[in-house]
Amino acid sequence: MASDDTPAIRLAGLRKRYGTGDAAVDALKGVDMTVHAGEVVGLIGPSGSGKTTLLKCLGAVIEPTGGRMELAGEAIYDAERGGWQVGDLRALRRDRIGFVFQAPYLIPFLDVTDNVALLPMLAGVANGAARKRALALLTALDVAHRAGAQVSQLSGGEQQRVAIARALANRAPVILADEPTAPLDSERALTVVRILNEMAVQYRTAIIVVTHDEKIIPTFRRIYHIRDGVTHEEAGEGRPV
Repeated sequence: MASDDTPAIRLAGLRKRYGTGDAAVDALKGVDMTVHAGEVVGLIGPSGSGKTTLLKCLGAVIEPTGGRMELAGEAIYDAERGGWQVGDLRALRRDRIGFVFQAPYLIPFLDVTDNVALLPMLAGVANGAARKRALALLTALDVAHRAGAQVSQLSGGEQQRVAIARALANRAPVILADEPTAPLDSERALTVVRILNEMAVQYRTAIIVVTHDEKIIPTFRRIYHIRDGVTHEEAGEGRPV
């Protein structure tokens, strides 16, 4: 069992190569990263630096070509031991990793509660219990009054809150947020960051936020810059939101 100080996320020497021979491109060249439970960390870098590739590897969407990835001290990928160390990657993504994207990607023919409850139900949680969990998250995110609304009736900020609730619905210990504030104005962007920080602490979730958004970068206490497939850690400003 992992101890309290075991990182929720640990990457060691993570590499990803696309293609072979002269056409090969090294998108990740040896990424090291740690994120602890209850922490929100920023990941920034120019286009083409490897941010999206890193998130796809950590989210078990694509397979790395070297290094090691751990969740709560358990290896999920280890190149020296043959690659993936879990048998069901779909279950890994469903149960242990939540995703928040630039666009909310909510299901338009389901109401707000069902959008959040669907993932727990797919994981085997009973309908009533899943809906109860969804309503608790919607309440925590201050959108419970929209529980019966259709997606088309929500504002952009409300849709992103529902997307965050969905990411938390299976109580995943890790959330990967890819440009979650890009479509939002300054006020709503900072609200989303505040919510992510609150949810990280409340649910002991480790959150990585990929962003170009200059409005929110000063809020991170720790930042990883990625350049040419390599990460460089630095302390952030940690401004309150």
